[in-house]
Amino acid sequence: MHDLQPLEAGSLKAALEALLLVSSDAVSALDLARALGVAPTEASSALADLAAEYADAGRGFQLREVAGGWRLFTHPAFHEQVESYVLSWDTRRLSQAALETLAVIAYHQPVSREGVKAVRGVNSDGVIGSLREKGLVREAGRDPGHGNAVLFGTTQRFLEQFGLRSLRELPPLEDFAPDEQARQFIRERLSGTAASSTLEETVDDMDDERELLGEEYDDADE
Repeated sequence: MHDLQPLEAGSLKAALEALLLVSSDAVSALDLARALGVAPTEASSALADLAAEYADAGRGFQLREVAGGWRLFTHPAFHEQVESYVLSWDTRRLSQAALETLAVIAYHQPVSREGVKAVRGVNSDGVIGSLREKGLVREAGRDPGHGNAVLFGTTQRFLEQFGLRSLRELPPLEDFAPDEQARQFIRERLSGTAASSTLEETVDDMDDERELLGEEYDDADE
């Protein structure tokens, strides 16, 4: 690597923008500081200033701190336009089955294949494999109490893709439940104490809300 030339006064922000534009993942202030040969506190201050400047100027993009680093994002105000444009050429978008499986893993991690199946009600091996290929799911250990089964969890890329700093920012899953019975079922599922009677009653009363329990999707297409 060539020796870096000292940054001229006032050029730090521009240099940070250049690095962020070529970075596909969130980059920590420390790594950016090292790349530019400046103090971490100086880089952090400049990043915060840039984020504020973009917000004040009403730009079509934002600089946000997620997953322990900084990354440029499109502005939420233009979500519909961006989504329509991206979906016109993005053939790797997530299917309904993939979204369900990812949600189970995100909220119940570390979880085994059998654990995912217990919630969705269908074998999800193919979907899990697809999510691993996309870098959204990873192996998160083994469960010695259940035949040393592989456990799965979400990745840093998952946090970045969904704009989260950490898993603590996941919205409460119960907020998506249509009624108290469904909320109770979700609480029991996540605590590992679900009763079969609760499941049966929930299925009977929620024909239009089967996504909470897992529909019989054909996962072979994943």
